[in-house]
Amino acid sequence: MRVMLKATMNTDKTNEVIESGKLPKIVQDTMEQIKPEAAYFGAHNGRRTCYMVFDMQDSSQMPSIAEPFFSQMGAEVEFLPVMNPEDLQKGLANLR
Repeated sequence: MRVMLKATMNTDKTNEVIESGKLPKIVQDTMEQIKPEAAYFGAHNGRRTCYMVFDMQDSSQMPSIAEPFFSQMGAEVEFLPVMNPEDLQKGLANLR
C-alpha cells in the first residue's frame, strides 16, 4: 500500500542530531530502507518535517521505520494511506 510518512521533529533533539553530524545518515538509512518514490523536507508549524511517499509491504515495517525518528529526534510520526492520480482513477471507476 502506498503511504506517506510524515515525521515532525523536536527542534532541540534534532539540533543535537545535526550538531553531531548524524542527521544525513539517519535520512540516508531510512531512504535506503523504504525506497521512497518521493521525499520532501521542510517546516510544518515551525518544526522540521519530512514527508516520504513509499510502498509499505506490511504494517510490521512501521516500528523499524519510525523508531529512528522517535528515539533520536523526538519526532511525531504519522503513516497516512495516499493515492497517486492513477490510484484515484481506479478507485473512482469502482464507484460505478
